[in-house]
Amino acid sequence: MIRIRNCALLGLSLMVGVFSAAAAGDQPRREIRFAVAAQFPPFQSRNQQGELVGLNIELGNALCIQLNVRCTWVDQILVENFPALEARQFDAIMGMAPTSRRHQWVNFTDNLYPITTHLVARKRSGFKPTPRSLKGKRVGVLVGSNREAFALSKWAPKGVIVKSFWRNDELIRSLLAGDIDATLQGMVEIREALLDTDEGQNFDLLGPAISTESLGNGVAIALRKPDIALRNALNGALEKLMQSGEYQRIVQPYHLEAPPSKP
Repeated sequence: MIRIRNCALLGLSLMVGVFSAAAAGDQPRREIRFAVAAQFPPFQSRNQQGELVGLNIELGNALCIQLNVRCTWVDQILVENFPALEARQFDAIMGMAPTSRRHQWVNFTDNLYPITTHLVARKRSGFKPTPRSLKGKRVGVLVGSNREAFALSKWAPKGVIVKSFWRNDELIRSLLAGDIDATLQGMVEIREALLDTDEGQNFDLLGPAISTESLGNGVAIALRKPDIALRNALNGALEKLMQSGEYQRIVQPYHLEAPPSKP
């Protein structure tokens, strides 16, 4: 009898432990820690006061307000810092194009907005966004970006010289100085960084947008694969922002374009 009673008490103790752990896991989330590389205006950067600003920051803050949680921003050098995400140094990476390669490591929310990739060079260069046209030419890309991965895998083996930069302002200065011949950029950021400036009047988007799965056609939030509840919550919050009109109010000033249709 004593043995049976002890086993019963042990079983009850284990059940209480399980329920306590489940209850603790069911506690409502109070904070979302978003990682962001703050060197890509107008999506994310720091203003003269050192404050984070840009489209991704506004959208992230709006999602947190919708979910009634605190937004904490963790500044990163690399956008694609999956080891730090897995180590729980933050909960999500804000502003990343979902691709099949990245899906091997993380899950993504629904797309926050569309984005396209273009070849940018001097108007009179006659370049086209093909390896044949760019053979022997120097094309600038950002370190760790999906555009770098695309250029290295698809263009470099065919004779295109791929130059990688840590910061977009350094890349643009090299383009203006003639140290590189062209760059792969999204329309929104290249307009602000170059095309809409006085120095950029001799440059333009050359050829059609580059449409390939490895580049993606949108921007989303990357999450650890087990974090299904957080992904669903963010998707639900995004849908509510769209229904309320708050999403449209945030993105309208950035003049986003629709993704290209695939051939």
